[in-house]
Amino acid sequence: MYTSFDNTSLVKIVTLLKSHKSEYLSGQDLSDSLMLSRAAVWKHVKKLQSLGYKIDSKPKSGYKLIKTTDLLLPWEISEDLQTKFLGKRIYYFDTLDSTQNFAIELASKKIESGTLVISEKQTHGRGRLDRKWISPSGGIWLSLILHPEFEISVSTLFPLITSLALAIAIEKILKIKPKLKWPNDVTVGDKKVAGILIDASIESGKIDYLVLGIGINFKINPIEIEKMIKHTANYYGVTTLLKKNENMNPIKLVQRFLLELEKLYQLSLKKDLKHIMQEWTKRSSTIGKSISIKLPDEKLSGKALRIDDDGALVISNKGKTRRVIVGDIG
Repeated sequence: MYTSFDNTSLVKIVTLLKSHKSEYLSGQDLSDSLMLSRAAVWKHVKKLQSLGYKIDSKPKSGYKLIKTTDLLLPWEISEDLQTKFLGKRIYYFDTLDSTQNFAIELASKKIESGTLVISEKQTHGRGRLDRKWISPSGGIWLSLILHPEFEISVSTLFPLITSLALAIAIEKILKIKPKLKWPNDVTVGDKKVAGILIDASIESGKIDYLVLGIGINFKINPIEIEKMIKHTANYYGVTTLLKKNENMNPIKLVQRFLLELEKLYQLSLKKDLKHIMQEWTKRSSTIGKSISIKLPDEKLSGKALRIDDDGALVISNKGKTRRVIVGDIG
């Protein structure tokens, strides 16, 4: 595990190499600056290389950073992050059972408000309704902790707010125009590219914390995932943001997502929900369409009319309107 708040020698070496990007830094200079032995400097450089940094090493010249890593390391996300509080504390794992479970363990501590938990892969990722979420390397698997100061009713909006923030970030960073499927899916080409999971703790009628789980198929093999989940409930296809021959650093997408989410979160605190609903609806693949939706005890068909301010889907069914809070659209 690495964090954004432990200023380790590893991070210090990265910082020094970045600040001297056009030149070599001698092992002795690094040793003197960090008060480490030359052998310790060499071990840290080897570790950085194993984390995906391309560092050239020359006898009598030292070390030079050629290329940074594509791994979602805390200090890389923190660099140039423009948020005020989201992502200011980050926990990073190479492998974790579930970022959501780890975040829930942290969530009761007020210091962790805005904390990001991220892992390169998950062994027991989960989606809505305790469905299995396949989380191989190449995806972006993260959870965010919030301690909101608003009424419980607003919390039901967070699947929409989170998916909208991600859609905007994808538009701005990748120049792809995803669609939003109620209640919490982000799609490209009518296939799922990301999903949102919300866990909440409510005490004495107030929200203690929210944990937002976000799974993004950034650069994965959809065929491999489809083999494992094509027979599960509500399956409608899987896709990926980047194809096999495409390359882009995922850090920029994570940074932009955090920024867009923080903006929408601030609007929700001010109860400026009209803008949020308009932007979500503009990207929706649900509103205005004839749909079939599976509810806990029935199946309902009708036309999706709009989203209410609490995130409920309003459907026209047999001449009447019905509000749906929880359900799966087929």
